[in-house]
Amino acid sequence: MKDNIPEGFYNVCDVNSLKEKRGKRFIINDIDIAVFKVDGTIYALQNQCPHQHSQTIYDGIVENCKVACPVHGWEFNLSDGKMDTGRRGLDTYEVVVHNGEVYVKADKKELNW
Repeated sequence: MKDNIPEGFYNVCDVNSLKEKRGKRFIINDIDIAVFKVDGTIYALQNQCPHQHSQTIYDGIVENCKVACPVHGWEFNLSDGKMDTGRRGLDTYEVVVHNGEVYVKADKKELNW
């Protein structure tokens, strides 16, 4: 643990750089991540929609604690990434805010050939 930040967390931005209900895109360890701030809570989700693999979730419309993919309108819960049908939708990532900075846990994906 460094400066009270658990291992595996990466600094992505300052909290104040996030606009309410507007996403920002970050790439951590080759993982494309969309980060949102809604009512003071920070969420981090996979940025790739499972429908046609569009990497545009960060540009989605946020309402009722859900983000809608801007390409085809599929909706995902910001807290768990699931769709209303209960189907698994997007991966979610742990977020820590420390001293006004946003940290996201994104483990490097290992390929097992």
